[in-house]
Amino acid sequence: STRPRLSIYRSNTHIYAQIIDDTKGHTLVAANTKELKLGKNLEAAKALGQAIAKKALKAKVKAVVFDRSGYLYCGRIQAIADAARSAGLEF
Repeated sequence: STRPRLSIYRSNTHIYAQIIDDTKGHTLVAANTKELKLGKNLEAAKALGQAIAKKALKAKVKAVVFDRSGYLYCGRIQAIADAARSAGLEF
């Protein structure tokens, strides 16, 4: 309950990230490459990581647990995590 979950989902065309409070079952913050008007490449993943971190800090969420949803921790998934960390999110 003290650390919400940062969940990642990749589709064929876009990447989605949301921060979920599992105790209440609510999505606190969400961002995706579709709303950022980006594709699913590495630069889009970095922009998504920065966007979700900015929204989370604005919503006063500073620490999260990273849920990679079974995807390997490399490439775009790692880029999202690194960008979110560099933007101030702790996990």
